[in-house]
Amino acid sequence: MATEVDTWPAAQQADGMFAFDDKLAEANRPCSDDDEELNEAELNGNWTPQEKLLHEARLKAKAKRRLRKSSSRNSTSESFSESGDVAGSDPNSPKGKVNTNDRKSRTGKGRGLPKKGGAGGKGVWGAAGMVYEDEEPDVRDPNYDESSQGDTVYAKVVPEVDEKELEKMVNPIVKEYFEHGDTKEVQMLLKGLNLGHHKYEFSSLALSLSLEGKASHRELTSRLLSDLSGKMLSQSEMARAFDKMLKELPDLILDTPEAPQMLGQFIARAIADHVLPMSFLDCYKGKVACEHARVALDRAAVLLTMKTKMVRLDNVWGVGGGLRPVKHLVKEMNLLLKEYLISGDVTEAEHCLRDLEVPHFHHELVYEAVVMVLESKGDTASHLMIKLLQSFWKTGLITVDQMNRGFQRVYDELPEINLDVPHAHSIMETFVDLCYQESVITKKLRDACPSRGRKRFVSEGDGGVIKT
Repeated sequence: MATEVDTWPAAQQADGMFAFDDKLAEANRPCSDDDEELNEAELNGNWTPQEKLLHEARLKAKAKRRLRKSSSRNSTSESFSESGDVAGSDPNSPKGKVNTNDRKSRTGKGRGLPKKGGAGGKGVWGAAGMVYEDEEPDVRDPNYDESSQGDTVYAKVVPEVDEKELEKMVNPIVKEYFEHGDTKEVQMLLKGLNLGHHKYEFSSLALSLSLEGKASHRELTSRLLSDLSGKMLSQSEMARAFDKMLKELPDLILDTPEAPQMLGQFIARAIADHVLPMSFLDCYKGKVACEHARVALDRAAVLLTMKTKMVRLDNVWGVGGGLRPVKHLVKEMNLLLKEYLISGDVTEAEHCLRDLEVPHFHHELVYEAVVMVLESKGDTASHLMIKLLQSFWKTGLITVDQMNRGFQRVYDELPEINLDVPHAHSIMETFVDLCYQESVITKKLRDACPSRGRKRFVSEGDGGVIKT
């Protein structure tokens, strides 16, 4: 058989076929003397038990040597033929294909065991007997699921108000407060804003708006600062706001000439209401270079000296419009109309009427204006009053009800007025017609104007004809 092996064609070996299996190749190797003796004994059937055990041990040793040699060779050159098929496998059989998901090494190295002892790889929980501790979820983990981490608590985050946007957000709140006067609503709105370290500027903005407004606005501002003190704003923040106002007086005086005196009254009221500390004025003694600031501080010091026995300076801004006596309001309206007849400034008259803050008493202004027209000489007063009433009517300062009530009062008192003004009826009819033409009054009010028909006998030259 050795001769047949030597004469085996080389072309068939190149086609990817093995010459012999491992048993025939092993048989071609030279055998030792012991092997020959064992073979002869096997052929003769004269093996002893010891010889059989020795023979089996040698076979096992040879098998181990073949395994070591095959694992150290390059499996790629030995396992694959030129066509890429696995040697010794049927290409038509699915079992002959290489299993790419097999965890065993395909390089021919190693012992053929799974990696990491079976504890690694996708979908593996670990080696048997391994105990894992509880791990907290990592937020940066791509598989982190917020909804599966238990109860989720959502917190509302309000960004801090920028200094440029502060004035746009605070001014509507203060102006609306001047209309309703509810300090609790202002507190609720301020809680919804994150003013941050600009919180003190709310007080300074409220003071600036009140200086441009009416006395009632300043009274409301003093009450607001008193209610916010200790709850929303501390004394140090209030002091910082007033300090800012003192520094801005040179600019405030351009729009409000009485700003130093008003700010001094604000300071005195704030100290009396415990909004500012009692030592606020002492901090500025001998340290103020601005003349306007000194005027404000001196005004506050004088008011505090005069009101030492009073807990609150409640009347520092005077009495409200509706609380003033009627005689005082009538006097103020007469003075307003007389100044208007001299100056002819409609804007100033409107400003003075708003400062009185008595919209329910505007019918008195209409009444006084019509009476002045009846008592005046010439047409100047008539045209000026029509212009004034027309302006008040268009701006909505005087309502329809107040206008009708004012004219109706004149209609009712016209007989008494006629005693002092003999031509009151004719003047009244002319004035009412002009007001209707300028759309100051309605047609119904014009038709309600009383007219006096008077019969008289004329001179004899008229032939005794009665003329009306």
